[in-house]
Amino acid sequence: MTHTKDNTTTQLNYDLSTYEQYSTETGQAVYDKNRSHYGNKSKLLKVESFLQHAEKMILKNDWSPDVVVGHALKNNKFTKDEMVSTKTLYNYIDQNLLDIKNIDLQLKVRRKERDPNKRKHKRLQGKSIEDRPETVDGRKEFGHWEIDAVRGTRTKDNVLLTITERTTRQHLIRLLADKSSAAVDQAIKRLKDQFANTFNQVFKTITADNGTEFANLYNHDIDVYYAHTYSAWERGNNERHNGLIRRSIPKGEQIQRIQNWCNNYPRKLLDYFTPDELFQKELQAIIHSN
Repeated sequence: MTHTKDNTTTQLNYDLSTYEQYSTETGQAVYDKNRSHYGNKSKLLKVESFLQHAEKMILKNDWSPDVVVGHALKNNKFTKDEMVSTKTLYNYIDQNLLDIKNIDLQLKVRRKERDPNKRKHKRLQGKSIEDRPETVDGRKEFGHWEIDAVRGTRTKDNVLLTITERTTRQHLIRLLADKSSAAVDQAIKRLKDQFANTFNQVFKTITADNGTEFANLYNHDIDVYYAHTYSAWERGNNERHNGLIRRSIPKGEQIQRIQNWCNNYPRKLLDYFTPDELFQKELQAIIHSN
Protein backbone atom coordinates (compact mmCIF):
# COMPACT_ATOMS: atom_id res chain seq x y z
CA MET A 1 0.00 0.00 0.00
CA THR A 2 1.38 3.42 -0.97
CA HIS A 3 0.12 6.97 -0.26
CA THR A 4 -0.38 9.56 -2.97
CA LYS A 5 -0.52 13.34 -2.63
CA ASP A 6 -4.26 13.65 -3.10
CA ASN A 7 -5.40 11.86 0.06
CA THR A 8 -5.71 8.47 -1.67
CA THR A 9 -3.89 5.21 -1.16
CA THR A 10 -2.96 2.56 -3.72
CA GLN A 11 -4.56 -0.74 -2.73
CA LEU A 12 -4.05 -4.30 -4.11
CA ASN A 13 -6.93 -6.36 -5.45
CA TYR A 14 -7.05 -10.14 -4.86
CA ASP A 15 -5.66 -10.58 -8.41
CA LEU A 16 -2.71 -8.26 -7.62
CA SER A 17 -4.08 -5.39 -9.73
CA THR A 18 -4.19 -2.02 -8.04
CA TYR A 19 -6.87 0.58 -7.39
CA GLU A 20 -7.02 3.99 -5.70
CA GLN A 21 -8.96 4.44 -2.45
CA TYR A 22 -9.61 7.62 -0.47
CA SER A 23 -7.70 7.66 2.81
CA THR A 24 -9.74 8.93 5.75
CA GLU A 25 -7.95 11.53 7.86
CA THR A 26 -8.97 13.39 10.97
CA GLY A 27 -10.79 16.72 10.57
CA GLN A 28 -7.83 18.58 12.04
CA ALA A 29 -5.40 16.89 9.67
CA VAL A 30 -7.53 17.81 6.67
CA TYR A 31 -7.75 21.38 7.94
CA ASP A 32 -3.97 21.62 8.45
CA LYS A 33 -3.22 20.07 5.10
CA ASN A 34 -5.64 22.26 3.18
CA ARG A 35 -4.47 25.38 4.96
CA SER A 36 -0.81 24.73 4.12
CA HIS A 37 -1.14 23.34 0.59
CA TYR A 38 -4.16 24.85 -1.10
CA GLY A 39 -3.63 27.22 -4.03
CA ASN A 40 -0.97 29.89 -3.79
CA LYS A 41 0.92 29.10 -0.59
CA SER A 42 2.63 32.50 -0.52
CA LYS A 43 -0.79 34.22 -0.69
CA LEU A 44 -2.10 32.20 2.23
CA LEU A 45 0.98 32.95 4.28
CA LYS A 46 0.60 36.64 3.51
CA VAL A 47 -2.97 36.73 4.80
CA GLU A 48 -2.49 34.26 7.67
CA SER A 49 -2.81 36.95 10.36
CA PHE A 50 -6.05 38.18 8.81
CA LEU A 51 -7.45 34.64 8.61
CA GLN A 52 -6.69 34.12 12.30
CA HIS A 53 -8.40 37.43 13.03
CA ALA A 54 -11.42 36.35 10.95
CA GLU A 55 -11.69 33.04 12.80
CA LYS A 56 -11.66 34.84 16.15
CA MET A 57 -14.27 37.45 15.21
CA ILE A 58 -16.61 34.93 13.57
CA LEU A 59 -16.39 32.22 16.23
CA LYS A 60 -16.16 34.38 19.37
CA ASN A 61 -18.02 37.56 18.39
CA ASP A 62 -20.56 36.09 15.94
CA TRP A 63 -19.49 38.49 13.19
CA SER A 64 -20.30 37.73 9.57
CA PRO A 65 -17.46 37.41 7.02
CA ASP A 66 -18.58 40.64 5.35
CA VAL A 67 -18.44 42.56 8.63
CA VAL A 68 -14.97 41.13 9.38
CA VAL A 69 -13.65 42.34 6.03
CA GLY A 70 -15.44 45.69 6.01
CA HIS A 71 -14.55 46.57 9.60
CA ALA A 72 -10.88 45.61 9.08
CA LEU A 73 -10.62 47.82 6.00
CA LYS A 74 -12.40 50.76 7.57
CA ASN A 75 -10.21 50.69 10.67
CA ASN A 76 -6.95 49.97 8.80
CA LYS A 77 -6.34 46.77 10.74
CA PHE A 78 -4.80 45.19 7.65
CA THR A 79 -3.72 46.46 4.25
CA LYS A 80 -5.56 45.10 1.22
CA ASP A 81 -2.56 42.92 0.45
CA GLU A 82 -2.70 41.41 3.95
CA MET A 83 -6.33 40.29 3.71
CA VAL A 84 -8.86 38.77 1.33
CA SER A 85 -12.22 39.92 -0.01
CA THR A 86 -15.55 38.87 1.45
CA LYS A 87 -16.15 36.49 -1.45
CA THR A 88 -12.73 34.88 -1.02
CA LEU A 89 -13.27 34.54 2.73
CA TYR A 90 -16.53 32.69 2.10
CA ASN A 91 -14.73 30.50 -0.44
CA TYR A 92 -12.00 29.66 2.08
CA ILE A 93 -14.68 28.65 4.59
CA ASP A 94 -16.37 26.43 1.99
CA GLN A 95 -12.99 24.86 1.14
CA ASN A 96 -12.15 24.10 4.81
CA LEU A 97 -9.18 26.44 4.80
CA LEU A 98 -10.40 28.00 8.06
CA ASP A 99 -11.43 26.35 11.28
CA ILE A 100 -14.97 27.58 10.56
CA LYS A 101 -17.94 25.76 9.11
CA ASN A 102 -20.95 27.29 7.42
CA ILE A 103 -23.04 26.24 10.41
CA ASP A 104 -20.95 28.68 12.49
CA LEU A 105 -22.14 31.63 10.38
CA GLN A 106 -25.14 33.72 11.30
CA LEU A 107 -28.46 32.55 9.96
CA LYS A 108 -29.74 34.71 7.14
CA VAL A 109 -32.87 36.66 7.88
CA ARG A 110 -35.80 35.34 5.93
CA ARG A 111 -38.09 38.06 4.63
CA LYS A 112 -41.72 37.20 4.24
CA GLU A 113 -43.38 38.20 1.03
CA ARG A 114 -45.53 41.29 1.30
CA ASP A 115 -49.18 40.43 0.99
CA PRO A 116 -51.35 43.53 0.56
CA ASN A 117 -54.49 41.41 0.84
CA LYS A 118 -53.83 40.84 4.56
CA ARG A 119 -53.74 44.50 5.56
CA LYS A 120 -57.29 45.32 6.51
CA HIS A 121 -58.24 42.56 8.91
CA LYS A 122 -57.93 44.83 11.91
CA ARG A 123 -58.79 48.49 12.49
CA LEU A 124 -55.84 50.73 13.23
CA GLN A 125 -55.74 52.15 16.75
CA GLY A 126 -54.12 55.47 15.81
CA LYS A 127 -52.27 57.16 12.96
CA SER A 128 -51.56 54.88 10.05
CA ILE A 129 -48.01 54.26 8.87
CA GLU A 130 -49.23 55.70 5.58
CA ASP A 131 -49.34 59.11 7.28
CA ARG A 132 -45.76 58.87 8.56
CA PRO A 133 -43.61 61.82 7.35
CA GLU A 134 -40.97 61.37 4.67
CA THR A 135 -38.26 62.26 7.20
CA VAL A 136 -39.17 59.05 9.03
CA ASP A 137 -39.63 56.86 5.96
CA GLY A 138 -36.37 58.03 4.40
CA ARG A 139 -34.27 57.71 7.58
CA LYS A 140 -33.28 61.34 7.15
CA GLU A 141 -33.59 62.30 10.79
CA PHE A 142 -32.57 60.81 14.13
CA GLY A 143 -35.16 59.96 16.76
CA HIS A 144 -37.64 57.67 15.00
CA TRP A 145 -38.10 54.20 16.47
CA GLU A 146 -39.77 50.84 15.82
CA ILE A 147 -41.17 48.83 18.73
CA ASP A 148 -42.30 45.27 19.41
CA ALA A 149 -43.06 42.90 22.28
CA VAL A 150 -41.36 39.53 21.85
CA ARG A 151 -42.05 36.12 23.35
CA GLY A 152 -39.74 33.18 22.87
CA THR A 153 -40.68 30.20 20.76
CA ARG A 154 -39.73 27.76 23.53
CA THR A 155 -41.07 29.51 26.60
CA LYS A 156 -43.87 31.96 27.24
CA ASP A 157 -42.59 32.98 30.66
CA ASN A 158 -40.74 36.16 29.69
CA VAL A 159 -41.69 39.02 27.40
CA LEU A 160 -39.20 41.53 26.06
CA LEU A 161 -39.91 45.02 24.76
CA THR A 162 -37.56 45.76 21.86
CA ILE A 163 -37.12 49.26 20.44
CA THR A 164 -34.93 50.09 17.43
CA GLU A 165 -33.90 53.55 16.18
CA ARG A 166 -34.26 53.73 12.40
CA THR A 167 -31.15 55.71 11.41
CA THR A 168 -28.51 54.40 13.83
CA ARG A 169 -30.09 50.93 14.36
CA GLN A 170 -29.56 51.35 18.11
CA HIS A 171 -31.47 48.55 19.84
CA LEU A 172 -32.98 48.71 23.34
CA ILE A 173 -34.27 45.63 25.17
CA ARG A 174 -36.42 45.81 28.28
CA LEU A 175 -37.94 42.94 30.29
CA LEU A 176 -41.71 43.23 30.72
CA ALA A 177 -43.85 41.79 33.51
CA ASP A 178 -46.31 40.58 30.86
CA LYS A 179 -47.55 41.44 27.38
CA SER A 180 -49.94 44.20 28.40
CA SER A 181 -50.33 47.92 27.73
CA ALA A 182 -49.66 48.60 31.44
CA ALA A 183 -46.31 46.79 31.26
CA VAL A 184 -45.35 48.72 28.10
CA ASP A 185 -46.38 51.99 29.79
CA GLN A 186 -44.06 51.24 32.71
CA ALA A 187 -41.16 50.52 30.36
CA ILE A 188 -41.69 53.80 28.49
CA LYS A 189 -41.85 55.70 31.78
CA ARG A 190 -38.48 54.20 32.74
CA LEU A 191 -37.05 55.36 29.41
CA LYS A 192 -38.35 58.85 30.18
CA ASP A 193 -36.49 58.76 33.49
CA GLN A 194 -33.34 57.46 31.80
CA PHE A 195 -33.20 60.12 29.08
CA ALA A 196 -34.68 62.90 31.25
CA ASN A 197 -34.93 66.23 29.41
CA THR A 198 -33.60 64.75 26.15
CA PHE A 199 -36.40 62.17 25.89
CA ASN A 200 -38.58 64.06 23.38
CA GLN A 201 -35.58 64.76 21.15
CA VAL A 202 -34.40 61.16 21.27
CA PHE A 203 -37.91 59.66 20.89
CA LYS A 204 -39.78 61.71 18.29
CA THR A 205 -41.92 58.96 16.78
CA ILE A 206 -42.55 55.26 17.35
CA THR A 207 -43.93 52.80 14.81
CA ALA A 208 -45.77 49.83 16.33
CA ASP A 209 -48.00 46.99 15.25
CA ASN A 210 -51.67 46.77 16.24
CA GLY A 211 -51.16 44.69 19.36
CA THR A 212 -53.26 45.82 22.32
CA GLU A 213 -50.05 46.23 24.35
CA PHE A 214 -49.31 49.35 22.27
CA ALA A 215 -52.76 50.91 22.57
CA ASN A 216 -51.60 53.65 24.98
CA LEU A 217 -48.30 54.69 23.40
CA TYR A 218 -49.75 58.02 22.30
CA ASN A 219 -50.14 58.96 25.99
CA HIS A 220 -46.36 59.47 26.25
CA ASP A 221 -46.01 62.65 24.15
CA ILE A 222 -44.67 60.69 21.19
CA ASP A 223 -46.11 60.63 17.69
CA VAL A 224 -47.20 57.02 17.18
CA TYR A 225 -47.78 55.31 13.84
CA TYR A 226 -49.32 51.86 13.49
CA ALA A 227 -48.18 49.42 10.82
CA HIS A 228 -50.63 47.38 8.77
CA THR A 229 -51.72 44.06 10.19
CA TYR A 230 -49.53 41.09 9.18
CA SER A 231 -46.87 43.48 7.87
CA ALA A 232 -43.82 42.95 10.11
CA TRP A 233 -41.61 44.10 7.22
CA GLU A 234 -42.89 47.65 7.86
CA ARG A 235 -40.83 47.48 11.07
CA GLY A 236 -37.95 45.71 9.34
CA ASN A 237 -35.11 47.00 11.52
CA ASN A 238 -36.82 45.95 14.72
CA GLU A 239 -37.91 42.59 13.31
CA ARG A 240 -34.36 41.69 12.22
CA HIS A 241 -33.06 42.37 15.70
CA ASN A 242 -35.87 40.33 17.20
CA GLY A 243 -34.78 37.33 15.18
CA LEU A 244 -31.56 37.26 17.18
CA ILE A 245 -33.35 36.81 20.50
CA ARG A 246 -36.69 35.15 19.72
CA ARG A 247 -35.41 31.56 19.83
CA SER A 248 -34.34 31.87 23.46
CA ILE A 249 -35.64 34.78 25.51
CA PRO A 250 -32.77 35.91 27.76
CA LYS A 251 -32.93 36.72 31.44
CA GLY A 252 -31.16 39.19 33.71
CA GLU A 253 -27.60 39.99 32.63
CA GLN A 254 -28.16 38.10 29.37
CA ILE A 255 -30.45 40.90 28.20
CA GLN A 256 -27.71 43.47 28.64
CA ARG A 257 -25.19 41.21 26.93
CA ILE A 258 -27.39 40.70 23.88
CA GLN A 259 -28.25 44.39 23.72
CA ASN A 260 -24.54 45.25 23.85
CA TRP A 261 -23.82 42.75 21.07
CA CYS A 262 -26.50 44.24 18.82
CA ASN A 263 -25.28 47.78 19.41
CA ASN A 264 -21.57 47.05 19.02
CA TYR A 265 -21.87 45.00 15.84
CA PRO A 266 -20.45 46.93 12.84
CA ARG A 267 -22.98 47.21 10.02
CA LYS A 268 -22.27 47.39 6.31
CA LEU A 269 -25.25 49.71 5.82
CA LEU A 270 -23.73 52.02 8.46
CA ASP A 271 -20.40 52.08 6.60
CA TYR A 272 -19.12 49.61 9.22
CA PHE A 273 -19.75 51.93 12.14
CA THR A 274 -21.57 50.36 15.07
CA PRO A 275 -25.07 51.48 16.08
CA ASP A 276 -23.72 52.61 19.45
CA GLU A 277 -21.06 54.83 17.85
CA LEU A 278 -23.67 56.64 15.77
CA PHE A 279 -26.24 56.76 18.59
CA GLN A 280 -23.77 58.31 21.02
CA LYS A 281 -22.81 60.88 18.39
CA GLU A 282 -26.45 61.89 17.97
CA LEU A 283 -27.01 61.93 21.73
CA GLN A 284 -23.99 64.17 22.32
CA ALA A 285 -25.24 66.58 19.65
CA ILE A 286 -28.60 66.83 21.44
CA ILE A 287 -26.97 67.36 24.85
CA HIS A 288 -24.68 70.09 23.54
CA SER A 289 -27.58 71.87 21.82
CA ASN A 290 -29.65 72.10 25.02
